[in-house]
Amino acid sequence: MDTVRPEKRSEIMRSIRGKNTRPEMIVRSVAHRLGFRFRLHTKHLPGSPDLVFPSRKKVIFVHGCFWHNHSCQRGRHPKTRPAYWAMRFEKNRTRDVRQVRALRRAGWKVLTVWECQLTDASKLALRLQNFLDPLPTAARRLNLNKLGNPTPKRI
Repeated sequence: MDTVRPEKRSEIMRSIRGKNTRPEMIVRSVAHRLGFRFRLHTKHLPGSPDLVFPSRKKVIFVHGCFWHNHSCQRGRHPKTRPAYWAMRFEKNRTRDVRQVRALRRAGWKVLTVWECQLTDASKLALRLQNFLDPLPTAARRLNLNKLGNPTPKRI
């Protein structure tokens, strides 16, 4: 049973954004601090990925655990109108799979970052670094300057 009046619930649901969400802003900030530049919500690609790295032919989707029905605690189903939510989540999941498949067929590499994975910034930074610039770990940690002397790379 919902504890909020239907009018209030409707207002809450209307206020949920699809772009520039807090999880997306966190991923964008970390990617930018790592030195990567990207495009946002490129409409000509299937699913309008949240971050697009055209020169690397890589995209990142930032999924909210609730809306994309992740298997974590945040991805649980509401108790009200279970049939509606089951159908809604299934449609979202089917659409996500279809979009990722289309991108991969077109030669793009795809990374999905879940909202629940944003709690540890260092793990997120490492995951983005590994996806966007898959150098050997030692080479990534030691950024060689012009003289060839190793200097630690800030992450």
